[in-house]
Amino acid sequence: MKTFAYRTAVTPADGLEPGAVFLAGGTNLVDLMKLGVATPDVLVDVNKLPLDEIADLPGGGLRIGAGARNSDVAADPRVRRDFPVLSEALLAGASGQLRNMATTGGNLLQRTRCRYFMDASKPCNKHTPGSGCPARDGDHRDLAILGASASCVATHPSDMAVALAALGATVRVDGPAGRRVIPVTGLHRLPGDTPERDTVLEHGELITAVEVQPLPFAHRSTYRKARDRASYAFAVGSVAAALDVHDGVVRDVRLAWGAVAHRPWRAFAAEERLRGRPATRAEFTAAADVELAAAEPLRDNAYKIDLLRRMTTAVLERLAEGTGR
Repeated sequence: MKTFAYRTAVTPADGLEPGAVFLAGGTNLVDLMKLGVATPDVLVDVNKLPLDEIADLPGGGLRIGAGARNSDVAADPRVRRDFPVLSEALLAGASGQLRNMATTGGNLLQRTRCRYFMDASKPCNKHTPGSGCPARDGDHRDLAILGASASCVATHPSDMAVALAALGATVRVDGPAGRRVIPVTGLHRLPGDTPERDTVLEHGELITAVEVQPLPFAHRSTYRKARDRASYAFAVGSVAAALDVHDGVVRDVRLAWGAVAHRPWRAFAAEERLRGRPATRAEFTAAADVELAAAEPLRDNAYKIDLLRRMTTAVLERLAEGTGR
């Protein structure tokens, strides 16, 4: 591991030093440092900043501090009652030990588990721009079918981010240019020609909170995750959904997919297709197919198309029947 300096942050501005990165739970960053993939010059520990509160917003929303531990968020009675999709996603994401360490901000900023990115000896455009993307012709079974590019087919690994995307959450950021608010759906970038940039954050910008605005039908929401083993593993596909049905017709819906793109994938086209239509299996499948029309699978990951179609249909059917939780 490369030698690095260590600082304790007193204010968010303490991360402006060149080569500095913020450290919270460290459940992803420390692993990457051990592998030689992440090589920061300075670690700026933000754990003493007052960023761990979960507070009510007017009308029933929540402000979740970036330092709030995943275990605390998943167990919060307000989250479980009003936004069960978020609690379920967090519980599906990692073991209790990891949830006790991982933070809200860090969870959003975790990096891909593509095996080529995780191996510093392999070419990878994410850690060595211009070196190529061997995953395209190599091991890509778990990688992207939507929004990928010739430069990168990596997927974002967070379960929590998928739930937040479905809920239309926003991220509050503090940085050298001041404070700004970013939709969760706009925080992560598609790879394009610069896959080394995971997010739209600039150097020195720190996530301070995530805000989930009131959504009257979010109490009828759920998260489903497909993975290769029953114990904790990263998704090969996941669905976060909330559904509002009145007299057998979809009045409103929120839908997001995980493990299919470089960012959590909000299924806007599928949502638009569903609103005002009967809450039936055929309509749910048709909506998934509208979204999946943009998929560009590689040799070994086309199975994700049928997987997402089936998972989306099943999740929405359960929610429509009132048995999604």
